[in-house]
Amino acid sequence: MIPDDDGMDVRALDRGSWWPAVSLALKAALAGLLLFALAHQNWDRFAAKAMGIRAMTYPVAALIVPLVWVVWTRLRGRVRYPWDVDALIVAPFVIDVAGNAANLYDTLSWFDDFCHFTNWALIGAAFGAALRRGPVVPRWMLALTCAGIGAIAAILWELAEYATFILNTSEVIGIYRDTIGDEVLGLSGATLAGIVTALRRPLRPATPAIIEPPADVRPSVP
Repeated sequence: MIPDDDGMDVRALDRGSWWPAVSLALKAALAGLLLFALAHQNWDRFAAKAMGIRAMTYPVAALIVPLVWVVWTRLRGRVRYPWDVDALIVAPFVIDVAGNAANLYDTLSWFDDFCHFTNWALIGAAFGAALRRGPVVPRWMLALTCAGIGAIAAILWELAEYATFILNTSEVIGIYRDTIGDEVLGLSGATLAGIVTALRRPLRPATPAIIEPPADVRPSVP
């Protein structure tokens, strides 16, 4: 194991050197898709989808990790940029806008459920990747933390959808059932991400290496 300054296994991170390209490509795709949606808001696939709100809020997702990284490095010292966390955070927003651009929400009955499961699995995996950089914790705690964070994020998303789309509609019963189903899918995806994260090898060694004291300071045995 070859640790860097913050104790991580450099070779484990180097094997994921494709993460920077993935992260930057996802951010470029998100920007392009949002501009495309804004330019074609009159299309049926973008109608009543709050694309203006998406265009204002989704770019924030692309800035979350960079901002946290800048603050962290100023407070705690420079650390390796978490390209994997960055990519996993941005990916769900790209999938959502791409699904609208390709009209998948209106043409594939299962696509919305697929997104709620997959996107929260990605969000859970992002938090899992971040937590694996911290102190070693029991695997069960890591799994539950990822699932819990994903569940909280899924609930907050449904509250945002309620405030944006549902307040002025009369289809309360059908939307309530859909909301419960979405939250179950989000929790399931985040739980899966937590289990996978917990089963992976930690970036930090589970126990510190045992260093033998020099011969001249070892206690003498009578």
